[in-house]
Amino acid sequence: MILVLTLLLQWNSSYELLLVEDARGDAKALVEALETGDADVKRQAIRALGRFERPDLAEHIVPFLDARMAETRGEAANALAQMKADALPLTDRLEKERVLAVRAALYEALGRIPKSTQKQLVAGLGEDERARAGAVKGLEHLLRTVDQPATPATVLALRKAVADSRSAEIRELALLALKRAGDRDTETLEIAWRDPSPLVRRLAVLGLEEWREDPSHIVRYAGLKAAPTCARAEAALDDPSEHVALLAIDLLGEHCSSIPASLLERDWRRASRTLVSLARVRPNEAKAYLQRFASHDVWQARVYTARAARILEDEATLETLRADSHPNVVGAALVTPAHALVALASDHYGLLVRALALLEGTVARSDIPTLLSALKRVTNEGRATSRDLRRLMLERLGELGVANELEPLLSDFDPFIAELAASIMSKNGETAAPKTTGFAPTPAPSETFFQQLAGAKARIRMKEAGSFVVALLPEAAPFTVAQFVKLAEAGYYDGLTFHRIVPNFVLQGGSPGANEFVGTDGYIRDEVGRLSHERGTLGISTRGRDTGDSQLFINLVDNYRLDHNYTVFARVVEGLDNVDKVQEGDVMISVTIER
Repeated sequence: MILVLTLLLQWNSSYELLLVEDARGDAKALVEALETGDADVKRQAIRALGRFERPDLAEHIVPFLDARMAETRGEAANALAQMKADALPLTDRLEKERVLAVRAALYEALGRIPKSTQKQLVAGLGEDERARAGAVKGLEHLLRTVDQPATPATVLALRKAVADSRSAEIRELALLALKRAGDRDTETLEIAWRDPSPLVRRLAVLGLEEWREDPSHIVRYAGLKAAPTCARAEAALDDPSEHVALLAIDLLGEHCSSIPASLLERDWRRASRTLVSLARVRPNEAKAYLQRFASHDVWQARVYTARAARILEDEATLETLRADSHPNVVGAALVTPAHALVALASDHYGLLVRALALLEGTVARSDIPTLLSALKRVTNEGRATSRDLRRLMLERLGELGVANELEPLLSDFDPFIAELAASIMSKNGETAAPKTTGFAPTPAPSETFFQQLAGAKARIRMKEAGSFVVALLPEAAPFTVAQFVKLAEAGYYDGLTFHRIVPNFVLQGGSPGANEFVGTDGYIRDEVGRLSHERGTLGISTRGRDTGDSQLFINLVDNYRLDHNYTVFARVVEGLDNVDKVQEGDVMISVTIER
């Protein structure tokens, strides 16, 4: 640490700061860095301290609300909000701040602190557009995260922002805030419906709960979701957007009494989803197709077959699929706790998570050896990303009153697991406390490696949807970009799929197991900051703080609710129309880094 500080003070090096931030240990080096003469180093230290999310460090940040440089003041406001610090220093600074970009940062930060008031933020809606953007973002966050009704003044100010703002971002955020407020003013929604931005019109049709014909697939999808009928679903079966067409097939099973048999002869995505819808409305007809689809050469189609078989309660087909070669198919075919216990012999995390969820509340004392054996096997793998899986195993064992057998986990490599084991043991009659020293540090890339990331792009070539290019953002998320680049250059992503497709939300991929729970062995730290999850940005999938791995997601719309909780590390700069074409199971042929 002394060497790090010496280098830091001598060269104002940002590299040493990166290492301290990533370690999330002693914040002293970051506090010391605030005293250096380099403004960039100061801002980096402020951002890093904010990412520690420790309110006790706020006293070191507050003075920088009065810093000479506007960018530093904005970074300080964001850091204090990330710490959930007291609102008073932000309010005091707002009274004297004149730079509109900093006023925007202050308003947005106030909206992220629970004790802030709507009145403060509503006042910001009357300012210049640049400050107004921060005020509306803060207000949307406050209404979304704090249990307080919107005041009449808030509602009126938000309606006005929809009607007269020049910024599509402000109009969109104002609509989101009105939705949080429970306001569905028809006049405001009709104004929004005529908006040039499809992202604004999407929110308008959701609020109106009406189908509106629109050139944008984003709006058509929202309209079909908001006002589904059999006639509308049938009309959308041949929509130019596959997202809309697949939704229409799903809706056939909810709103129609008959389904065209010709859909079963289409491509696997349409055909297999048709089978599920058919199982809901014409079970006898669907049964005739089960065996054909149970032997489909695409494993994702067999997953849908398992879903159809579960609806139809066709045990023979389910038994066949439980012997499938792909673990995700086996998981979809699990029905009973007995099936789940058999699946605990698998090494596939996705299947194990599915099995353990199915066992909740059903385990018997005779199951303890099976659970303990699976827990020991997975623990011995030493993978940080086994946390969710092992948490479920411990919870099932906790239901059975197990205590002494968990003692080895008190020294587990994962502090979360050690603490959970101690908690379960204490509840079950044993006095226990965690003894772990935590994860071993992951070797960081060299300073030269980080320097070479500047201006880098990645070209992602899909098997079906075509290619798209993303600009990497190492200045915002250096460790995340570094891991992505290392994995891409090692060929890690080549041949992997996008396994989770949520239209008008995100695409998610990069899992060797094509599910939520299989990625790289270790976690990477969150690198949240001031960037928003706008349409076309890329983030890292997590299941709690600092639990990212290789899995990435692409925002299909503006997902402001993900801000400050998920890392943004890249942005699509070419081929966004191809991103919109990516569907479940599409394969990344290659991810090529262009420096």
